[in-house]
Order: sequence, then C-alpha cells, then structure tokens
Amino acid sequence: MVGTTAAYQDYINSKLNPVLEGLVVEVLLEHPDDPVTFMISRLCQRAGLPDPVAGALGQRSEAEDLKVEIALLKEQLKQLQLGQTSGGATTVAPHAESEESEEEHEDDTMEDDVDEEAVMSKFKSLNKMRCSVSAEVYGEWNKKKQFVAPVYEKTEEQKGRLENILRQSFLFRNLDEQDLATVINAMQEKKIEPDTTLITEGDDGECLYVVESGELECKKLIEGEQKTVKVVGPGDAFGELALLYNAPRAATVVSTAECDLWELGRDTFNAIVKDAATKRRAMYDTFLKSVHILDGMDAYERGKVADALRTEMFTDGAYIVRQGDPGDIFYIVEQGEAIATKSFGEDQAPIEVMKYKVGDYFGELALITGEPRAANVIASGTCKVACLDRKSFKRLMGSVQDILSKKASEYQKESS
Repeated sequence: MVGTTAAYQDYINSKLNPVLEGLVVEVLLEHPDDPVTFMISRLCQRAGLPDPVAGALGQRSEAEDLKVEIALLKEQLKQLQLGQTSGGATTVAPHAESEESEEEHEDDTMEDDVDEEAVMSKFKSLNKMRCSVSAEVYGEWNKKKQFVAPVYEKTEEQKGRLENILRQSFLFRNLDEQDLATVINAMQEKKIEPDTTLITEGDDGECLYVVESGELECKKLIEGEQKTVKVVGPGDAFGELALLYNAPRAATVVSTAECDLWELGRDTFNAIVKDAATKRRAMYDTFLKSVHILDGMDAYERGKVADALRTEMFTDGAYIVRQGDPGDIFYIVEQGEAIATKSFGEDQAPIEVMKYKVGDYFGELALITGEPRAANVIASGTCKVACLDRKSFKRLMGSVQDILSKKASEYQKESS
C-alpha cells in the first residue's frame, strides 16, 4: 500500500501538477464566466486537438453563413436565367412545350447540383481554414481585404537603430528585408511623461513598444502589492508576447522618466509578424516532433520553441561550437551532418567522439547549466542548424525549460 501511495504521489508531481498548475494560472488571469468550458478549450489547445466548444459554435455559424450563401447563389442563378430569356426569343412554339418542360426540370436539377457543389466547396474551404491558427473565415459575406500598413516618417538614422533593436528579437530577426522595412515604417513615435502608466496588467494587448530613450518599470501584483520585476531602457522592446499569444498583459508598465518610444499596432503585427510566426510554427512542427529531447512537449510548447528558433548555415569544416567557449546556444541539425571532436588533454589532438545527423541536437547542457562547451562541433559538408539562444530560452520557455532540464539530468545520469 505504501508503494502504491508513493507511486500515486510521484504521478501527481510529475504528470498532473505541471498541467493543473498552468491551467489554474490561466483561469485566474482570464476570469472566464464559464471556467469549465474555458479549461476544456485550453486543454484541447495544449494537446493539439480540435476544440469541441469553438468547433460547435463555429459549425453553427458556418451553417447560417452557408444558408445565406446558398440563397445568394440561387438568386444569382435566377438572374442569369432571366437574362438569357430576355436576350433570346420571346415566343415559344406549341410543339416546344414538352421540351420547355424538360428544360425546366433540367434547370431545377442543375440548380440543385449548384447548391450541392457550393455547399461541398464551402465546407472544404472552411475546414482548411479551421486548421490554421486564429484564422478568420472569409467568403462572399466577409471579403478579405488586402492589408496596407501605415507609414510614419523617420530619419535613416532612426530606421537603422530600430532595425538593430528588432533584429535582436526572436520575433523580428527571421523577417525578410521587405517585411522588416514595413514594420519599421509602421512604427509611430510616442513621447510620454514620467509616471505614465503605459500598460496595465491583465488588459488586452493592442501594441508593442521599443524604447528609444528613457526608463520604465514593469510591475506585477504580488501578494496584493505592486512590485517591480524588471526595468526596461533604451534598446529594449516590450509588449510583443501579449500580441503573439493573444494573452493578457503580464505586467503593468510605468515610466520613471520622460520617454521616447516607438509603437507598433496590432494590425501591422498580426498581418506581418504573427503571420510569419504562424507559418514558421507549421513548418517546424513536424521537424520538432522528430527531435528526441523535445518528445515530451505538446503542440503549444513546440510552437513556442518554433517562435524562438533562428537558422544558421555552416560550410564544410566550419566550427559551429568550440571546446571551452561559453555556451549560450542550443542547436538542432536541420540539414546535413556535423561531427564532434574533443581534446582530452592540453597537448592532445582532438579526436572524433560523435556524429550528428538531421534531428540530432547539441549544446543543451551548456544552455541549461551555463558550463563551457565540452567539445568542438564541426560541419561535415554544408550544414543547416536551428538555434535557440539563452535569452529567448529563458524568456519564452517556462515549462519547456523544465522539460529540457529533466532531459539533461537523464542524459547526465546515463553518461555517468
């Protein structure tokens, strides 16, 4: 009985608590009117399963939309038939009455076929849209408009500074030149006075900010008291995670001095940055499923890893990491191969100790423990790797960090 109780406790600690604690935090942040429905939706999202609540509501709405669409199609078909009649002969010979009757029957059949084809086509397109993240349903009743980003005047020096700042963020560094230029042009200068509350914890996110000058404090309500958890200054960006994950603001941000900020609105962020992030998630999801160290992650956590990854290319013989260097990046081989070499003494030449192929990873221990690199890793032919740096890892991962730490501990036990 004692052994059974211990097994139950171990299961609760290792399996249930990580899920339930995160779920409770989300419920407390969101304060949903129907917590049961909210939790069902969140659990489905984390498991990568269809949301039955949103699905039921969406299907009901889609059915109503389809009825409207069918009515429109019928009306258009009648107008076409009337147009054809008025453009042809206005009298019908008596001997053609039976033919006309047959044609009317054929028209009715054709109309039914059009309705059925329209319904099937619409359902197929809606099902495809439902698979994408936060995709909006578009059709005759809801035309998708081409997004045109706003443009605010800036000097070339200001544009250069903004580019340098944004390129350091995991969200913006993977944008192509054109998209990044659009984002920079859409950023609006905002000057604020000291003691201005720019963001309030729990509010919806409508924009993100880049600090040009000044200083702001990030405060969280802890045990009933506002406590400063971070200070941001020139070159820092904040507010982007609430936009990316459609989450409430995680902290209140208050200026402690006069500040010159750059503001990027939700519309531009969604149209360019979030769209690019969604495509990256889809591209990397299957690949990340094949990486052994990440096999304990759900779809939501893999998505967060995909958001933070950047890609680097190395030519044959190039050093990806060097033995003894500080370790602050975790690597996954995307394409090609690499070899690990290690020197076991100051005067000893490095020898090959490991080969890496697609899906293999290295650098996770240095990322978690901060220890120097234990070996060299050298590209064998052209090698493409996905990289996760320490700053993004610490900021984004949360439970993902726990998973990697656990895997690293298992690896160290196996190696000892």
